[in-house]
Amino acid sequence: MYTYINQEHSALTKILDNYPTQVDAALKDIKLDAQNWLVLATGSSINASRSAKLYMENIANIHVQIEEPFNYTMYESVSRNTDLVLGVSQSGQSTATIDAIEKVSRQRSVNRIAVTSRPDTELPAACDTTLDILTGKERVGYVTMGFNATVLSLMLLALRFAKQSGTIDSTQEKAELNEFANVIGRIPDVIKNSEEFYAQHKQNMLTPRQYTAIGYGATVGTAMEFQTKFVEVVRYPAGGHDLEAFMHGPYLGIHKDDVQFYLVTNAQQVVLEKMAALRNYEANYIDNIFTINLGRNQDTGRHNSLNLGAVDDPFKAPILAVTPIQLFAWLITNDHGVDLGHQIFTDFSEVVHNKTTVQDYV
Repeated sequence: MYTYINQEHSALTKILDNYPTQVDAALKDIKLDAQNWLVLATGSSINASRSAKLYMENIANIHVQIEEPFNYTMYESVSRNTDLVLGVSQSGQSTATIDAIEKVSRQRSVNRIAVTSRPDTELPAACDTTLDILTGKERVGYVTMGFNATVLSLMLLALRFAKQSGTIDSTQEKAELNEFANVIGRIPDVIKNSEEFYAQHKQNMLTPRQYTAIGYGATVGTAMEFQTKFVEVVRYPAGGHDLEAFMHGPYLGIHKDDVQFYLVTNAQQVVLEKMAALRNYEANYIDNIFTINLGRNQDTGRHNSLNLGAVDDPFKAPILAVTPIQLFAWLITNDHGVDLGHQIFTDFSEVVHNKTTVQDYV
């Protein structure tokens, strides 16, 4: 897992260097007036999709609807307004996502794109084209590199669609690519700074009653991935929440021994003030509160702020925001003495059929 975290810089650089080749292949024959995109994904793939959603909508002037595929297949109706369907599964073998794609195909004639690291699997076979995220098979079930590769690939898909549909011009496209390159170039420093921050604060992060992450805007998907990753590897109760949603019930479940993380990015002043008000209130009742700060105002007065430098476009911030979370999950797991190389529940996929084949993890 740690190896893959450290490969994120090179993996995302490779994706950017291959732009627009892999994206053009996915967009082949896609109608340029497609305005309503449906994304079907679960697990880390849906968290990645939510992380990319606001950038996609903003750059391409489209609407992105994201659905859990099993619930969509069993209970939802296929909207007549849907222009394009994306099935997102890093393994390409999520049975729920494949079933949902097939449901759409039976009811509507609409283009389908598989977003995956494995173009030779069942999901691409159920779709018209494939967006290869170019990471190959991630041999660890607790995905990290592939998560960020999915986020970036979805963003670049929308960027290229925006250019092809005339929403932006070549100058704007190039400017966006330069911004992505600058953000990706910061990943090694983010890893280094996060490791140093953890070494400084690890005793306060190790044994809470529960872990919580709170974000807003594009980092809501990051907060949800926090929940997924901490439950998967740290194996403690964990929650990832939208800022406002946390204030409507979940705040009542706090405990003084909890550990909370606040994800701060550039935002409207009213959002920043709401986040600060919540953090300050919670600090009256919780001993260990940390901030992962990618906003313009770096928090030099707070001992527990991991200041990573501003990402000017907050919709690109998830590319960096998730890396400290992945790293903290790995480091805490190590310090708990959990051996991730020892697989648990090895018959799970065979019994519940969440994947088309039993996954071969190291």
